[in-house]
Amino acid sequence: MAQPFVKKDDDHDDELEYSPFMGIEKGAVLQEARVFNDSQVDPRRCSQVITKLLYLLNQGESFTKVEATGVFFSVTKLFQSNDTGLRRMVYLIIKELSPSSDEVFIVTSSLMKDMNSKTDMYRANAIRVLCRIIEGTLLTQIERYLKQAIVDKNPVVSSAALVSGLHLLKTNPEIVKRWTNEVQEGIQSRSALVQFHALALLHQIRQNDRLAVSKLVGSLTRGSVRSPLAQCLLIRYTSQVIRDMANHGQSGERPFYEFLESCLRHKAEMVILEAARAITELDGVTSRELTPAITVLQLFLSSPRPVLRFAAVRTLNKVSMTHPMAVTNCNIDMESLISDQNRSIATLAITTLLKTGNESSVERLMKQITMFMSDIADEFKIVVVEAIRSLCVKFPLKYRSLMTFLSNILREEGGFEYKRAIVDSIVTIIRDIPDAKESGLLHLCEFIEDCEFTYLSTQILHFLGIEGPKTSDPSKYIRYIYNRVHLENATVRAAAVSTLAKFGFMVESLKPRITVLLMRCIYDSDDEVRDRATLFLSVLGGDGTLDTDKDSKEFLFGSLEVPLANMETSLKNYDPSEEAFDINSVPKEVKSQPLAEKKAQGKKPTGLGAPPAAPASGFEGYERLLSSIPEFAAFGKLFKSSSPVELTEAETEYSVNVVKHIFDNHVVFQYNCTNTIPEQLLERVNVIVDASEAEEFSEVTSKALNSLPYDSPGQAFVAFEKPAGVPAFGKFSNTLTFVVKEVDPSTGEAEDDGVEDEYQLEDLEVVSADYMVKVSVSNFRNAWESMNEEDEHVDEYGLGQRESLGEAIKAVIDLLGMQPCEGTETVPSNARSHTCLLSGVYIGNVKVLVRAQFGMDSAREIAMKLAVRAEDVSVAEAIHEIVANG
Repeated sequence: MAQPFVKKDDDHDDELEYSPFMGIEKGAVLQEARVFNDSQVDPRRCSQVITKLLYLLNQGESFTKVEATGVFFSVTKLFQSNDTGLRRMVYLIIKELSPSSDEVFIVTSSLMKDMNSKTDMYRANAIRVLCRIIEGTLLTQIERYLKQAIVDKNPVVSSAALVSGLHLLKTNPEIVKRWTNEVQEGIQSRSALVQFHALALLHQIRQNDRLAVSKLVGSLTRGSVRSPLAQCLLIRYTSQVIRDMANHGQSGERPFYEFLESCLRHKAEMVILEAARAITELDGVTSRELTPAITVLQLFLSSPRPVLRFAAVRTLNKVSMTHPMAVTNCNIDMESLISDQNRSIATLAITTLLKTGNESSVERLMKQITMFMSDIADEFKIVVVEAIRSLCVKFPLKYRSLMTFLSNILREEGGFEYKRAIVDSIVTIIRDIPDAKESGLLHLCEFIEDCEFTYLSTQILHFLGIEGPKTSDPSKYIRYIYNRVHLENATVRAAAVSTLAKFGFMVESLKPRITVLLMRCIYDSDDEVRDRATLFLSVLGGDGTLDTDKDSKEFLFGSLEVPLANMETSLKNYDPSEEAFDINSVPKEVKSQPLAEKKAQGKKPTGLGAPPAAPASGFEGYERLLSSIPEFAAFGKLFKSSSPVELTEAETEYSVNVVKHIFDNHVVFQYNCTNTIPEQLLERVNVIVDASEAEEFSEVTSKALNSLPYDSPGQAFVAFEKPAGVPAFGKFSNTLTFVVKEVDPSTGEAEDDGVEDEYQLEDLEVVSADYMVKVSVSNFRNAWESMNEEDEHVDEYGLGQRESLGEAIKAVIDLLGMQPCEGTETVPSNARSHTCLLSGVYIGNVKVLVRAQFGMDSAREIAMKLAVRAEDVSVAEAIHEIVANG
């Protein structure tokens, strides 16, 4: 049922204005629809009834098969009326009802007649409706008319045919691809809308042919596009071509950059903004390339039109995340936007300033933020909170004022996502800045006193259980935790009991008091709370002695070693008997999830919103996965897992990427495979690795994937032995082998017999960066001075000609695989010298710090002075050797 809406008015704030559809019901409207059958059609009355039907359909009201068919047949009788307005409503209702194939023929002749009408409005709408409801067999009959419509002199008809082509391309691509010549004519049209739609359709036709798209972009960038809409579309396609060329290893001058730069001088503002945004989003964009885009965006900051100011400041906000120094020239203009009447603009301006400003401006900006936080929506408050979190990591000495601000807004009104962002920020600050731990934990304790979100309360209690016992005075948190046992729902009470147990286990002096509190919890009304209290009392030791064995510690602080889905399945299949359930019987391998099941579940929440289950990827997830596989369990502790490296191109029949897992004596390649062909099932999937160009490696074992259904990811593994404790490098060629079985689409069952096949993958390299873990340090100077100065190794290197200092710094960072510190990876525009600070942990758990000083002469020749300090002298020498050979 339609709801009333409030129309805000200065003089009549409390007056309500109701929807004209208020109170309509499906049954009553269907009764009204009988007016379609009258011998004398009343166009006005019929249009009103169709409007109500469309409203119900768009509100999600479902019509039964009988109801929909009845309405459809009644509507078809309205073709006898020549009223233009009613005819448009008839077109709309037919499209929305989507008649079945056995009903379409009733209106096909009427629509085809309209498609050849002398009235352009009839022609355009008839084309749109026909293409939405017609089947492929009938489409071939009207294909000739559609081709003629594309090149029609009337832009409305031409656009209707082109848009219909975009829809038909999804269901009948072979037919639409035959229209290429007519569509190319449409690109030369004088109508802005026709040119826009023609370009969109031509790109869709050619999108799977990278070379054809590149040629299309190349021909159109010479100036044949006049429509601003089409120009914006062309800019997007050009950006995609640039990215594709970069991904396929094309080096040298960036193609089509001149076209993007020329669009910055276009007379249409939308084109200028689109070009500026495209330039700022280029991969590896240099300061020289950014400068013209930043300049035009700076001009838009002072525009009288709010939409231009918003677009400019939003783009600059994104640029500031990766190139903060490039945006500093706009700081004066952005400071004037802090007082902008549009709070969205003000929020983006101040968060950009937070990212680009210096340490001295933090206090002033925080005061200005406080003034308008209550006036903006939660969506923009989250942006502010995330900016403050990154600012605190950048300037750790300012954590007190930033933490105070976060704690103040935490106590104000707000939704779940907003509160979660604040809690996430406080947790990040506590983890990254040791001095902030105690004050941050107290702020979180005060928050859970009035927290209305169960999930946040349980997450904070869990975090308290981990960090609280490590503080100087753990006892001060007990009151806050125990209050939750009395004042909260069962879920929070159970979490509080677990947290109390962790304090009792970790802090010997608190154990007697914790035991007393847990004794009170065994009388709780909820069985989960009672069970936890009883269990933890037995773990802590009811006789006054603390049980500190390894099993108790693992039980309280460890993570589940088996996937939750496998545990749930095993428990459901467990038949209660005298024999207890054995957790060791639960399979530890992560099972591939069927596609239908994944689609049903939809998107999973991430971050604090994600369920507290073991991660499927990330270092901890990889470590758990590898340790659960018997062949790799004896390899020892995992040192590093790389980011996935793609071994196949996009849009291929099989998608494979590899993750390199580095151990002290071994390297394990995890091949993540996905079958993208619905009609095939792959079995006995394995990767044959040729290590002839990696002489220091010898293959020790491999683990094949038994079955790979459509769109269900699976993993195959190959393990190599390498010299112990030292890095080894090499190139590996990979071939995917498997047995293909055809799948019956109707039953989903695979044939018994299969065919052996193989698929060549890209080569894979193990490089020096694979043996370095990125580890950040909050205060580089202190960390540097704490290492022995006598063990410092310094040398100078020539890096040759480079486009900019930033390019050289990125190359060194990528080569070493280290973490840039204190934002030193960002180079000021037009800088001739720069110092970059890097930190990491080298294989063998050796801490390494690097201070790299760069200089560039007038010929763009770059020299680097590299100073390395490490806990092991040989590692410092190894870093220099990597740079010398790189």
